Amino acid sequence: MTLKQLDRRGFLAACSRAGVASTLLPGVLYTLTSQAAQAQTEPGKPAEAPKITPELLDQAAVLAGITLTAEQKKLMLAGLGYQRDSYAEIRALKLPNSVAPAYVFNPLPPGARVETAKAAPRWSDASARSAPAQIEDLAFATVRELAELLRTRKVTSLALTQMYLARLKRYDSKLHFVISLTEERALAQAKAADAEIAAGNYRGPLHGIPWGAKDLLAVKGYPTTWGAGGFEQQHFDEDAVVVQRLDAAGAVLVAKFTLGALAMGDKWFGGRTRNPWNPNQGSSGSSAGSASAVAAGCVAFAIGSETLGSISSPSTRCGDTGLRPTFGFVPRTGAMALSWTMDKLGPICRAVEDCAIVFDAIHGPDGQDLATREAAFNWDAQYDWKRLRVGYFKSEFDPIKPFKAEGPKAGESAEEKKQREISNAEREAAHARRAYDQQYEAAAIDKLRSMGVTLIPVELPKLPYGSMTPLLTAEAAAAFDDLTISGKDKLLTEQGEEDWPNAFRIARFYPAVEYIQANRARTLAIRELSKLFEQVDVIVTPTFGEQLTATNLTGHPALILPNGLRGADAPRPPKIDDGNNDDIGGPQTPVSLTFLAGHFQDAKLCAFARAYQEATGFHKLHPKLD
Repeated sequence: MTLKQLDRRGFLAACSRAGVASTLLPGVLYTLTSQAAQAQTEPGKPAEAPKITPELLDQAAVLAGITLTAEQKKLMLAGLGYQRDSYAEIRALKLPNSVAPAYVFNPLPPGARVETAKAAPRWSDASARSAPAQIEDLAFATVRELAELLRTRKVTSLALTQMYLARLKRYDSKLHFVISLTEERALAQAKAADAEIAAGNYRGPLHGIPWGAKDLLAVKGYPTTWGAGGFEQQHFDEDAVVVQRLDAAGAVLVAKFTLGALAMGDKWFGGRTRNPWNPNQGSSGSSAGSASAVAAGCVAFAIGSETLGSISSPSTRCGDTGLRPTFGFVPRTGAMALSWTMDKLGPICRAVEDCAIVFDAIHGPDGQDLATREAAFNWDAQYDWKRLRVGYFKSEFDPIKPFKAEGPKAGESAEEKKQREISNAEREAAHARRAYDQQYEAAAIDKLRSMGVTLIPVELPKLPYGSMTPLLTAEAAAAFDDLTISGKDKLLTEQGEEDWPNAFRIARFYPAVEYIQANRARTLAIRELSKLFEQVDVIVTPTFGEQLTATNLTGHPALILPNGLRGADAPRPPKIDDGNNDDIGGPQTPVSLTFLAGHFQDAKLCAFARAYQEATGFHKLHPKLD
């Protein structure tokens, strides 16, 4: 299976398997000796690590892909013993998830400059929106529209909050997007917002706006479950920084939303979050609840996170507008860590300017997340986007080649033939869905040209991005080391080959040397991809494919927005959504388009994406829930 054919979950698993087959050693000996010790120990008694022998070294060397002479093995024995003993002392520290490594990832190439001079934001005019006959008529209104109604006191925050809480309760049984309603907190915030606005103390366009948080953000007084079995009653004594900043902006937190267990997929300990356009499908993940609730008109906006597709994928599936910001633009303090060098927090909204409004409130250093950089986000709704140079990944918009089935192999058994035929059928169906969706991407190119955009063809630099992704699983395995060591990983909902428990175990065989080598390759990726943004300001691309992996590794920002609905003639989705394919399609479900930009050019990215969104209007389409 080629890189472009891999879905996100399968991609992680395949890359982890590639790591095991090619290069391993530091953790290998520990793992092998630990397994040997457990096998020789009576149940209930602590295991004693057996002696490291030349024979054990031979096993480790096979996994590591190296050859050792008898003399070399003899020289290594004592040092390896000391090294193995050091692991226990570190583990005895019981490092919590909140403790980051003593290094900070920097996505900027040499010589890059970041704009730090800040200007007051310039919002669009939303005065045309009138007060509704019924408050629920505002369920799908944009943040900008709601903000103006609140500022002019045509509606109250309390009325909006009660309306969204009622919708959350009404549709949760169908879509399964809520982990915790924060009703008491929300009603108090809404009443306070109304009193402040009435007194003339208007804080800005988020004042009184109801929102929801992905449940990897800590909120004092409520569980922060990370969507995972075994963490249902986990509490923290302080709000995440993003929550604090939205509180300061006057926003009203109404719910904590679902995420796939430990930020993978859309299955959590309470079930699977559903796609409002087709509840037979999951909403994709891992920002599953955030995307589903926004699309269903059950909250004005939500905060999600992305490590490798967790804003992009559910925003596509649910037809939302999602901003995955530049790495290091938003502090992650108080958020669950999955990968310290790849995690990013960002808004999921109904419109691009909504993303800009939310982002204006949450970005900037907090003094705790050392990866967060001082950089300006200067939003200007009147920005002349026609000044921007716009590129597109030309080859990604070329028609895909005809499907070619895998033929029989010599000596193929009946079972192998059956599996080959099943695989061919699945691949052919996926090919048909991809071919169908390309018409929407071609239409986007035509629309951009009709807007006067001169598209400059560019190509993604050819580098082994997939071989760098074991960085993610290695960091994730460290973040959740205790789950694997203690055996508590058995409490996680999913236990398959592609799920976290297995991925964490595999990652323990990924050596420190290869981790560093992959990061060096990542430096090349940053430099090469950044060169594209010396030629153009914005790049247009299909949402999925190799760029999704590449840009998450390099820390470049992305804006994902709806690009229409599939027609009644669309290929049918799989009968069962097993969560292993992010974009399974089907009639009357959304498609998306993605725009990319240079590091910390998120404001220009939003300005251009907003122009396309205003010209197409796809963000105004909403699912029918009743």
